[in-house]
Amino acid sequence: MNRRRPHRSASAEELLTTLQQLTARARHEVQLHQARVELAEALQQELLPVGLPSFPGLQTAARYSPARSGLDIGGDWYDGFPLPDGTLGFAIGDVQGHDVEAAAFMGQIRIGMRAIAATTADPGEIVGRTNGLLLSIDSTLLATCTFVRFDPRAGELRTARAGHVAAVWATTDGRSGITQDAGGLPLGVGAAEKYPVTRHRLTTPGAFVLVTDGVVEGPSFPIDEGLDAVVRLVAARASASAEALADEVMQTAERTGHQDDAAVLVLRHKGFPVGSG
Repeated sequence: MNRRRPHRSASAEELLTTLQQLTARARHEVQLHQARVELAEALQQELLPVGLPSFPGLQTAARYSPARSGLDIGGDWYDGFPLPDGTLGFAIGDVQGHDVEAAAFMGQIRIGMRAIAATTADPGEIVGRTNGLLLSIDSTLLATCTFVRFDPRAGELRTARAGHVAAVWATTDGRSGITQDAGGLPLGVGAAEKYPVTRHRLTTPGAFVLVTDGVVEGPSFPIDEGLDAVVRLVAARASASAEALADEVMQTAERTGHQDDAAVLVLRHKGFPVGSG
């Protein structure tokens, strides 16, 4: 029996060493997780706008939620900025992938689109030239987006869509729906792609809501059901403030069981009768 004791003692030491290694590895994983979360938060703060522009009769609000796991740096984005001609530009999009490269690509899209929007009033041309710019940098990533130009004088939205999720709208008189805008391919797919422009007259008070697919698609239900859920919500809350509506639409993402990033952009308007501009 005395001969067996050293063997048991050695096994205990090996077990203790293994436990110490596993503990150290677990501690390292926790630290890595925390570092990645902090990096994602820092990138979000730097790459997403601090605030959104508004206008008398127009409230704006946006929300962003990272991937459910908390480990991925997302490529979802939104933007809003005044333009030299007195109009306002808004955009929302989703970059393929979840890593630092996707976040950096998102930043390039935002900067490029802002610069191009300052030189041309046509949303289709803005999206098309942004597509050409991204192709010129020879990236392998793709992105979907919708660009919106709000003209307060005409009380009108003009939109162009590059493979992105359709927008949702509702008015306080009970009408609602999903936009049927024609669109082009996602950014970064092909050169000389055309992006049709659709006009939306804001004659009745209501809301125009743009989302990324993380809001309306997930394991719990497909994108069509997600969009229908957002339509019902926006229709029921068309008179709510932009901030409140953005919060409630974002809650739809939780019900989908989403594992992707999610972004919401709300334009809440008072209505601009024809000829008001």
